[in-house]
Amino acid sequence: MDVILLERVEKLGAIGDVVKVKDGFARNFLLPNKKALRANEANRKVFEANRAKIEADNASRRSDAEKDAKSYDDASVTLIRQSSNTGQLYGSVAVRDLVEAMEAAGHKVSKSQIVLAKPIKAIGLYDVKVQLHPEVAVTVKVNVARSPEEAEMQASGVDVMAAMFEKDEAGFTEDFDPNAEPGATAEVKVVADATEATEDNAEA
Repeated sequence: MDVILLERVEKLGAIGDVVKVKDGFARNFLLPNKKALRANEANRKVFEANRAKIEADNASRRSDAEKDAKSYDDASVTLIRQSSNTGQLYGSVAVRDLVEAMEAAGHKVSKSQIVLAKPIKAIGLYDVKVQLHPEVAVTVKVNVARSPEEAEMQASGVDVMAAMFEKDEAGFTEDFDPNAEPGATAEVKVVADATEATEDNAEA
């Protein structure tokens, strides 16, 4: 389907461009969200008659978005979630969770403005794009951790999962008896010594 863009659409074009898109994309996204018009003769005339106003409105919205963008400098939000020992979350962080966290941090955003390719399913630091306007985007650092302490560690550059695995490996030790037979543990040697002592006493 050919459509006339009413605003800039990433990877498609700018205001006034006539582009060919899949029918489903046009019907389900572009047309209902007033981002485009069907490219027929009547709509071309309507667009050209209103082009100046459409472009002026877009410039005004872009200016507002650029002002809002300044409030996102070094913006970050923290979400505390439970996870397995490997860092996989029980559940996931979805767009709705991010909207709530950003609003709690003083940023007013809508679900449609958050660009999340797939849900966040593990603890860690993530860069999430917020599209304030078709021509203005900002990045918010999302810190997903199991506790406020871990969140602080991650924010300071510590790889929490790597640190945890190192701790586990360092904590694993095994008693070693230099007199034990190859492959025997200290416990086996103790049992063997006790058995020999018992046999010696019996012979005596």
